[in-house]
Amino acid sequence: MADLNTQTTTLESLRQAIDQIDDRIHDLLMERAERVRQVGEWKEKQGSDAPFYRPDREANIHRRLEARHQGPLPVAALHRIYREIISASLNLERQLSVVYLGPEATFTHQAAIKQFGSSPKIYPVRTIDDVFNEVELRRADFGVTPIENSTEGMIHHTLDRLIDSPLRIWGEIYLPVSHHLLSQEKELSALRVVYGQSTVIAQCQRWLAEHLPTVTFKECVSTATALWEAQQTKGAAVIAGEITTDPFVWQVLAPHIEDRAGIENRFLVIGREMPARSGQDKTSLMFSFPDQPGFLHQVLGIFARLEINLSRIESRPSLKKAWDYLFFIDLEGHQEDPAIASAMAELVAMSGVMVKILGSYPRKVL
Repeated sequence: MADLNTQTTTLESLRQAIDQIDDRIHDLLMERAERVRQVGEWKEKQGSDAPFYRPDREANIHRRLEARHQGPLPVAALHRIYREIISASLNLERQLSVVYLGPEATFTHQAAIKQFGSSPKIYPVRTIDDVFNEVELRRADFGVTPIENSTEGMIHHTLDRLIDSPLRIWGEIYLPVSHHLLSQEKELSALRVVYGQSTVIAQCQRWLAEHLPTVTFKECVSTATALWEAQQTKGAAVIAGEITTDPFVWQVLAPHIEDRAGIENRFLVIGREMPARSGQDKTSLMFSFPDQPGFLHQVLGIFARLEINLSRIESRPSLKKAWDYLFFIDLEGHQEDPAIASAMAELVAMSGVMVKILGSYPRKVL
């Protein structure tokens, strides 16, 4: 009995210590919120027109905390916690509005929440054009749109809109592709039909063939539609991501049923201004040039000579005339860095070359 009482006392003392830590965390959060509020007041008094959302500042907060982090809390959890702290703090100055390519429960929806947290007003629209239009017309502060799937390549419609739009890239989001089999049933044997978006079903073909060989598959235009259909159907399941896993509605019958590990989707954050330098940045640009021998070699030679690292080069038809191409390049650094500024000046000075900087923004952190 003495040992049991000792164990109970020890457990109770540990819980009391945790309660005290929670009180300190709460006090510090309130102190941080007060400092953020004071920053907002200072900006208002100064009449500053500087953007209150600073992706460079946010990226450096995450990088600094990751550099000093030693566990035992996983660093990914630390990033998620601070994402919400920063999101709620920004909301004290002014609520951000963020538009994304919908509908809800899609990967683009997940990407928007991963970047901005849960405090902003986040709402879906039907097309990539609508995302750009909402930000251009100042109905939203920022937009989130897909740009690339690691297995299916670039989203060309996003590239086309970046060419014509005055908007700039403010950031990038990488989201691992993770598919779960959700159902209101409790066993795989009870399933008769599986709903999912067509691409999602295709990415899970091997698992589905092995574990559900007799089940009917119904392709839907979106994950949101698939969830609705499955919820109305007895013996149904749906393939969806973690954001849709409501434990009061869905059970995860099988997690991670995708056929290939390591698949990622890349998304862009678009806004009206250019972010400031963060120290670890990426610049995206587009250029075209006359159809002449050796011209691409000359252009790429400028970056090589200035020791600018190119992380991506993509080409596509300009759609204006046959055999006329546009080139898209991602490179390390900010457009205000001396080497990149020199490279841009040389490109602009070349006869027949058209150049547009699509954005300079912090390299991904989360």
